[in-house]
This record gives sequence, structure tokens and C-alpha cells, in this order.
Amino acid sequence: MVPSRDRGYGMTPRITTFDEFREAVSAYRLPRVLLAALELDVCTVVGDRTWTIPDLAKTLKVSERGLDILCRNLAMAGVLLKKGERYKNSRLGATALNANHPAYRGGYLDLIKSHWTDWCRLPESVRSGLPIDHHVPDSPDWRRRFTWAMHHRTVEVAPAIAAQLKLGRARTFLDLGGGPGTYAMAFLAKNPRLCATVCDREAALEVAKEIAATHRAGRRLSYLPLDFAKEPIPGVYDVIWYSNVLHIYSPEDNRSIFRNVLAALAPGGRLIIQDAFLHDREGLLPAEASLFAVSMLLFTETGNTYSASETARWLRECGFGRVTLRRIKKGTEDWEDGILEAATPARRPRTTVRRRRSRGSSTNR
Repeated sequence: MVPSRDRGYGMTPRITTFDEFREAVSAYRLPRVLLAALELDVCTVVGDRTWTIPDLAKTLKVSERGLDILCRNLAMAGVLLKKGERYKNSRLGATALNANHPAYRGGYLDLIKSHWTDWCRLPESVRSGLPIDHHVPDSPDWRRRFTWAMHHRTVEVAPAIAAQLKLGRARTFLDLGGGPGTYAMAFLAKNPRLCATVCDREAALEVAKEIAATHRAGRRLSYLPLDFAKEPIPGVYDVIWYSNVLHIYSPEDNRSIFRNVLAALAPGGRLIIQDAFLHDREGLLPAEASLFAVSMLLFTETGNTYSASETARWLRECGFGRVTLRRIKKGTEDWEDGILEAATPARRPRTTVRRRRSRGSSTNR
């Protein structure tokens, strides 16, 4: 069952006075400092050395005054470490924020940098109800960069989630809309007998193939190029994983996808959905789920964030049986209480779907 009452999800202080309003609006200051550091490649240039401001300013080709104030605030935030007149990287700065380190999260950092300008255009989308660049077609190059960003976003959380979701005797797994296949790889690593397929657009699957090539378990991953919002899903699977995709589509589109998913699940199969679910009665909390709906307004034609209870209702309307909210250990979640599992009913009519095979790979059957 999904929660039906407010459990205090994502509680944030209410803004009731002008001072509280001013403080909330002024919260942009530290994020802008952090973004300026990314734009100037501060952590990459600092690397594993310790620097004085004059030497670092000369290398970065910026003013000493400006860099002194910037680095002081980066040290205040913990991104840099300061001792006397010298600065060095923190562990975070030396790894995830350093383009010369293997743990660099460049794809996702580039996405974050672009979002600053995008969010400044929010009034445009509020007025039109359309994404800010709705007239610009989705290019393969943009899709590839976005897919790498999604890998960098989930590369640590995916193994933690896979470790807590037991797949039992499942042998076939479909990562629907899986992009880089990061979650598919995590489930494969945790389940040695599992074979998985990642389904997405061709440009996304090219990234998934590159990532899988670096993992031993990648030999058990196949690829399915498909517009699953419009076409039936070929093959039969024990588990279908639908992670961070629900929010891209309208309620009507999601219900259509759920019906296609049901037809592609084996008897006793499971659909596991991970998303930014709202949980309180008024549909306001967690705060992160409400704020993420703004991203959907800015970047999708029909996307939104939805409550766990309404998603469960759609699943039952589409023919699924029991729907359960899965608990994940706090601190290891992608989203707060963000996983629903839907089981196929005990008996359901057989449905024939058209099978399709990607070039150079196979689908699980």
C-alpha cells in the first residue's frame, strides 16, 4: 500500500515573514559561487597541488582580488581547504570536480551549469506551458551528452539500490528508458544469473555500450532501440525497471506504457518504478519532488511529478495486481520513498506482441 497521509516528507521551513522570504531568495549566492568555480576550472587547475592566490590567479588568468574572494568562499563551503595563505582541493574537489581525475563527473556538471541559465527562463515556460527550447529538435549529440550526465548522476547510487532490491529467481531484466544502462549494470553485477536489456534511443544506447564494455557483467547486457511510448515492447521479461522515466510523460502516456509493460512481463513478473514521488495529501512534499516538476516544465512537453497513490491507481487500472511502496535505507535513495513495485495479476489473458531485434544485439525472451 502507498502512504495516504502526510508523514513529514521533505519538510522545509514555511516562508511567513519578509526576512524569511529574503533569506530564501538569497540562497542563490553560494550556488553561483560553486558554478563560477566550475566555469573557471578552479578544481581542475588546483589538482593535487597547494597554491597561493597570486600563483593560481596567474595560471587561471584571472584577477587576484576576484580569485581571493572566490576561493575564500569555496573554502568556507568546504570545496577547497585553506591553511594560512594557501589553498588546496578537498577530496571532492580533487576527484569529482577535477577533470583530470577518473572520478570526474563532467557530464553531470555540464548539465548543472546549463541549468542556471535555463531556470532563469522559467517565466517563459509558465506563460506558454511549453519547454523553453520546444522549437529545437533533439539532436543525437545532445542525447549523447545528456546520457553521460545521467550516468555520472547515478554511478554511485545505482549499486546501493541494486543491493537492496532482491530480484529472487528473475533471469530476464529490462531497463526501460535506461539511457546509459547504469542501473542495468548494477543489477547485473549483483545478480550473476541475470541477463539484462537496456531500451532507449540509439544515441543513448551507444553510451550504454561504451560503459558496458568496461564491466565484466557487460557481456550479459543487450540493447533495444525503441520508442516504447508508441510501440509495443518485444520480448518477455521477469522484471522491468522503469527508473526516472515516469516524470517525462503525461498520465495518459504513462498508462499506455504500463499496458505495454504488462504485456511484456512473464507470469509472476514485476514492474519496479523509481521516481520523484509526492507523498503528502496535498501533493506538495517532498520538496525536492515538487521542485523537480519545474524541471519537467522547462524541459519536457508533458512531464510532471506525480504522487505515489495516483501512480498506484494507474497501475491497477491498467491491470496490475498488488502495488507496494518499497523502503530503501535513508541516505542511499535516489528519491525519498521513491520506489513502487507492481506485480502482475495471478491470471491474465495472453497478449501477443511484435518482437524486434536490435542490430548486433539480442533481446531477452
